[in-house]
Amino acid sequence: MRPRVFCGIAAAIALFATACGSGGGGSSAGADRTGGAGQATAAGFPVQVADCQGRETTVKQAPKRIVTSNAASLEMLLQLGAGDRVVGTGFPPGKGSLPAALAEQGAKVPVLGDKVIAKEKLLGSGADLYVDTFGAMPMMGAAGAGPSEEEFAAAGIQHVMLLSTACAGTPKAAKAPRTDLAEVENDIRRLGAVTGTAARAEELVAGMERQIGEVRTAVAAVPAEQRPSYFFFDFDAGTKQPMSVCGRQVANAVITLAGARNVFADCDADFKPVSWEDVVAKNPDWIQLAVRNRGSEEENRKAFADAEAFLRGFPATQGLKAVQDGRFLRIGSEVTTIAGVRNADTVRQIAATVHPTLVKNGQ
Repeated sequence: MRPRVFCGIAAAIALFATACGSGGGGSSAGADRTGGAGQATAAGFPVQVADCQGRETTVKQAPKRIVTSNAASLEMLLQLGAGDRVVGTGFPPGKGSLPAALAEQGAKVPVLGDKVIAKEKLLGSGADLYVDTFGAMPMMGAAGAGPSEEEFAAAGIQHVMLLSTACAGTPKAAKAPRTDLAEVENDIRRLGAVTGTAARAEELVAGMERQIGEVRTAVAAVPAEQRPSYFFFDFDAGTKQPMSVCGRQVANAVITLAGARNVFADCDADFKPVSWEDVVAKNPDWIQLAVRNRGSEEENRKAFADAEAFLRGFPATQGLKAVQDGRFLRIGSEVTTIAGVRNADTVRQIAATVHPTLVKNGQ
């Protein structure tokens, strides 16, 4: 067995070095009060957006210099057509992790930090907007202590959060499992309003809704108790102790919308370390071999093969019915666990695998 390192919450954060994201409860928390659309014009401003505690920020005009905390918020801005205004990012996208149409532009964005951007560098970046995927991260100690709101204001930087990913660990986070992508769609609209690209945001959301609606209709007749059970095997978080995706994680909504049942949906968190005994007790019908994009098809195939080989060779998992029957899904971590437009594609991909007679993959 290849040695792998697990380091609690830090492992979940490291998972997203290519495109970090975490869970968030609810489907409409901190809803915006926005005006009309426009491509980086004055139309629709000012825009008010709230953070995880309900504190509001008023964005008076479209930003000209944006810094993103990681590849999740960066990809949203690229999808919205605001990528030319991004002047820096933390947790940069790994090679091959962005859609091909966005990869060249994404690769040109300066990297201000391989992980969390140092406070001094962020405040001195010259940005007028910081899009924050994380929110407060006290579990990371000093590394997670970002600027205060007063420091942001003094530097002339407005601070906007992706509520779908930043709020899972806050006291006000919804406790019920996340079963839809409404808050992800709200974040796309929120960024569209803030950057003056609201029309494009509506196009992206409409595409997501269309794809999800087709899947929802196709699997509607399958009773909840008959939907296949599903385990997201986070191979890159380590094999010594598995990391589950819980009810608050975006992946729970993706799995649920696809007509499957996340075996760890009942844990009240976004990510949580579990034991292999817990996984064996769940005995899932399907297992997603979730790996980070390695940058090439060949390397990705090898990573998926390594994940499968581990499950087939590990004594605790050899007898699982999914392993015995070869019921594996080779779908990357990023498109499942981060908030973004491609969540809808993953819903269809999972559904087409676990319900092949009901859902077809692709458009």
